[in-house]
This record gives sequence, structure tokens and C-alpha cells, in this order.
Amino acid sequence: MTIKPPSKGVYRIDTLDSRITFRAKHQFGTGTVRGSFGLTGGEIAVTVPPEESTVHAAASTLSFASGNTARDRKVKSTTFLDAEAYPEISFTSTSIEQVDGIWQLRGVLTARGAAAPAEFSLESLQVDAADIRIAATGKIDRYAHGITAMKGMAGRYLWLTVTVRATRQQVGPS
Repeated sequence: MTIKPPSKGVYRIDTLDSRITFRAKHQFGTGTVRGSFGLTGGEIAVTVPPEESTVHAAASTLSFASGNTARDRKVKSTTFLDAEAYPEISFTSTSIEQVDGIWQLRGVLTARGAAAPAEFSLESLQVDAADIRIAATGKIDRYAHGITAMKGMAGRYLWLTVTVRATRQQVGPS
């Protein structure tokens, strides 16, 4: 994918215009659950070369929503996310590289206090005046975070799509 790179600088994630959506299998793979998490903050530091850029983002476990109140309550409980004890899921990049024409963002995803490797593929990047819009997808293994309850009834993997709008921060006088 050929993309116009954004200008060098630090971009703050706009939490009102960004989101994480997910899909996961349940009931022994016969059904699909869809839902979302709200981002609570983060930033993208764009560098030259782009491979030295960094990303940090955080989402609220309490914002988990699937459209089913009973399911949402169960997922937020100690059975899965334990949202009261672990109110945040975070991602911090460790590398960015282009593989077979696709930009890959690798890093560490921390959920329920457990850190595990995660990888996202850049699906789109739009650059305008001071904003960038990014969509990236990744497959997350909940077992890697110690979230292993209800095997079979709740799928092991979540497919995430992260859609972010971030605004370039102005550099003050030195």
C-alpha cells in the first residue's frame, strides 16, 4: 500500500472520534459477537524514518459494549476483564516495519495486568492539514492475558479494528 506519510511530530489521539471494534466467536464457533471499546487516550510520534515512530494507546475496560447487557456485565466481571481491578487496556509499540507492502505495527498489549505481544496491520492512513486518520486490524489471543474462562462458549481470539483520528500537537517556543 503506497501512502503519503504524515508530517513528523507528535499526534494526540482524539478519543471522541476514535474507537476499537471487535468480533469474536462464541458458542463453540457457531455465533459471532461484535462490540466496541472506547479509547481513553494515546499518542502517535511520527519520525523520519517512519520505522522509528511510536504508538501508545489506552482503552477503558468499563466501556466494553456488545449490545447485550448480561454479556457486557459478565465480560466486565472477574470472569473475564475484571474491569474494576484493571480499568485499562493499553498498547505500546515496539516496532513498525513494512512487510510485503503492508505496514505492520508490533508491540505489547496489556490486559488484566498481563502483557503479551500484539501485531496490527495498517489498513488505511489519511493525512490532512493537522490530522491523521488510521485504521489497523489485529488478532488478539485472550489466553495470552490469562483470560481463559468459558472455553468453547467464548472464543479464544478477538479480531480488533482500531480506527483513530489524531491531531498534531503544536510545538511551543523554545
